[in-house]
Amino acid sequence: MNPRAQTGNVILVHGAWADGSCWSNVILSLRDQGLSVIAAPIPLTSLTDDAAALRRVIERATGPVVLAGHAYAGAVIAAAHDERVKSLVYIAALAPDEGETVAEVFYRTAPHPEAPHLEPDTHGFIWMPEKSFARAVAHRASPDQLAIMAAVQRPIAVQCIQEKAPVPAWKTKPTWYLIAEEDRMILPETQWFMADRMGATIRSHAVDHTPMYKAPDLVVDMILTAARETLSK
Repeated sequence: MNPRAQTGNVILVHGAWADGSCWSNVILSLRDQGLSVIAAPIPLTSLTDDAAALRRVIERATGPVVLAGHAYAGAVIAAAHDERVKSLVYIAALAPDEGETVAEVFYRTAPHPEAPHLEPDTHGFIWMPEKSFARAVAHRASPDQLAIMAAVQRPIAVQCIQEKAPVPAWKTKPTWYLIAEEDRMILPETQWFMADRMGATIRSHAVDHTPMYKAPDLVVDMILTAARETLSK
């Protein structure tokens, strides 16, 4: 074990069109540092439902927690208030302010030319077209990884992006933000706006929307930094 190993908990939260397996390249590296790691399942049915599901996972943790969220999960980790949570880590993630919706921050700028046109199905759920994983979601990922992402994708309910956010935890807790400079889903300028607004510690890298796949070391390093600076306090 690394002599700088840290004790405590890291809870990883997936975004839309994903499940906990999106963190597969991150989990073992964090565990090797002595951290307890959980990839939290959220139902993607509403922001309220997802925050409640995350709180149930936080309740299982013994001791302090770092929450890390990707994409839509940025809204979820800020809405699941719990005193055990010591810091928040945003991986190319959305961060609506109180009274804002995910859609409002997501669509604050014109979309990337490769971004998909998304519409809900008859049940109110939005699916990602398979070709858009390669064009927009993870254009740096391998063909095998893209095939897996498309196969395991979980749709997101329209209600998730239309529900107004509560007071976000980033207003009172330390935050870190990894900006994906090549993101075709959440444009970098939108990420800079959100990261600056929350006063986050920012790291910017030439990665796509899902750096957990092709640049997991960057994700691990940011989470470890948050853990070292906040879990012992």
